[in-house]
Formats: sequence, structure tokens, C-alpha cells
Amino acid sequence: MPNIEQTIKRQRQDVKKRENNQGQVTSMRSAKKKFLAAVDTDADNKQELYEGAVKAIDRAASRGLIHENKAARDKSRLSKKLAK
Repeated sequence: MPNIEQTIKRQRQDVKKRENNQGQVTSMRSAKKKFLAAVDTDADNKQELYEGAVKAIDRAASRGLIHENKAARDKSRLSKKLAK
């Protein structure tokens, strides 16, 4: 356990940041899964779900939660599914 006040505060902040980041990554994954489920069932709103998934992926990449190349790869795969 750290003795320095600054280090104690930094640990408290890190816990909050980690929870926030994990929540954003989880919402990104959920958006991707919703889109893939809509493609499988050939739903009417798959274009909207695609746009939401791409937005979530871009948001995660811009905040450094996932690598930019992973974001590009995921978006490419989703667009292929949409085009089918």
C-alpha cells in the first residue's frame, strides 16, 4: 500500500478510469453483436445498427481502448456483412 498521498489518489482515479473504459469496450462489443444478430435475421434496421457499431468502434479507437488497426479491421468485416 502506498504511503504517498498522490499515489493513493492516483490509484483511486485508476479504478474509476478502468471501470469507465471497460464499460465503453463492453458497449462497443454489444453494438457489434446487435448488428451481427440483425444481419443474421435480416432485420430492417441493420443499416442503423451498422452505423451505431461503427460509431462505437471509432469512439473506442479514438480513446485508445482498442488499436486503430483493430478498429479498421472490425469496420471492414462489418461492412462486408452489411453488403451481403
